[in-house]
Amino acid sequence: MHTVRLKGLWPIPLCAVLMLAAPAQAADPDSEIAALTQRVEKLEGTRAIKKLQRAFGYYVDRGLWGEAADLFTEDGTIEIGVDGVYAGKARIGEYLERLHGGQQGLIYGQLNEWVTLQPAVDMGADGRSATARWRDLGMTGQYKKHAEWRDGIYENTYVKEDGVWKIKSMHLYVNFVAPYEKGWARLRQGEGVAQSEASKAFPPDRGPTATLASFPDVQRPPFQAPNPVTGRAVREVR
Repeated sequence: MHTVRLKGLWPIPLCAVLMLAAPAQAADPDSEIAALTQRVEKLEGTRAIKKLQRAFGYYVDRGLWGEAADLFTEDGTIEIGVDGVYAGKARIGEYLERLHGGQQGLIYGQLNEWVTLQPAVDMGADGRSATARWRDLGMTGQYKKHAEWRDGIYENTYVKEDGVWKIKSMHLYVNFVAPYEKGWARLRQGEGVAQSEASKAFPPDRGPTATLASFPDVQRPPFQAPNPVTGRAVREVR
């Protein structure tokens, strides 16, 4: 063990001298525990939100409209393309059902794949609210009748109620719906996004909140979350 001799003192271990020379650090276990708890809650919240959104995709894939609607808060909303806003679990469930054949479960030969990719979750400072941006890649169609590709961006909000994360609002900005055979490269201007027959027969609670252009025009759904490096709002380039 290395020792040093200070004037007027017996030899003492070097490590003890270094400890005495180091600046005093305020040890506050309660603050450390609170900070770690908050960090864990945010990490767990991010994981729960990813699970929540993926569950929505899987339920809609197989026509489980009620299960999908139960992922929302009681006053939750959904907005897809230019169909307008549907509010409340019951309205969301019926809209999804009408949008995909009008029955519980898929009809025979129906393809309804909602592939959800590129999650970017931004937790609120309170740890009880969050936003998330996702990429939507849809493969839809009916056996021997028609087949489509769908592309779009989700900008959603989530809240934690009684310890459970739920969808507060879901907004799918549809970029295009294009026939599989021709593809998106042959779309005419304005052809890629249209109001569904379901929303015409079953009007929304509110009209569309955004009127973004569709492919081949460049669509820029607004970012709710700031730039993760600069902390500044992401502004549209004009």
